[in-house]
Amino acid sequence: MTPPHPRKKKTMAAPKKTAPKKTSLRPPPKRRAADMAYDAIETLLSTMLLKPGSQIVEAELAERTGLGRTPVREALMRMVSIGLIVQQPRRGLLVSAIDLADHLDVIQTRRVLELLIAACSARRATAQQRKEIVHCAEMMVEAAGRGDLNDYMQADRALDLVNHQASHNDSAVKAVVPLIVQCRRFWYAYQNEGEIVEGANAHLELAQGIATGDEAAAIAGANRLMDYLEVFARKIIDK
Repeated sequence: MTPPHPRKKKTMAAPKKTAPKKTSLRPPPKRRAADMAYDAIETLLSTMLLKPGSQIVEAELAERTGLGRTPVREALMRMVSIGLIVQQPRRGLLVSAIDLADHLDVIQTRRVLELLIAACSARRATAQQRKEIVHCAEMMVEAAGRGDLNDYMQADRALDLVNHQASHNDSAVKAVVPLIVQCRRFWYAYQNEGEIVEGANAHLELAQGIATGDEAAAIAGANRLMDYLEVFARKIIDK
């Protein structure tokens, strides 16, 4: 008898080495030149550096903003569509007037949208956005205490930006932005009549409501802010 052949031991194949997956971090998307032009011109409008009734010259704005005439033209057409700029025959583009009587309607319409945005932000904001919103409001309070209107308005813009991003409600944001610009223009036109400490505290109440995720508190803060703007407007109109 022949001895049986010895069984070959099964050997496990070594696992194939796979190269680690490369993770590429995408840089943040670059902002369109037309969007940058819009923001720059909006600042000129809201701070009254472009006064109501003044004529718009594309070449001057392109030089003033450091952007080309094409993005400036696109930004101006957007502003025409929402009433910040008006187009008149033979006179071209003009900065729209501040209508005192119409301003109360602006605030009433803005109130509806601000309450909606506040509720959405309280529900949807990230932890980081909640911190940023409170930080911006605290900066407004600090600037108001110093009587620094420019720092106050810069913090106000920063708060609006993060609040709008946190709301994830593009429709409401697109509708409210031109109304906010109208309110800022009104404020700069009659800034000596306002009490910015009161306005800063209203923003802080709104921010704290959003930060805690309490929709009712956020809505109450937005209502307080709109009440403040309405009282301020009526004070000017009733003069």
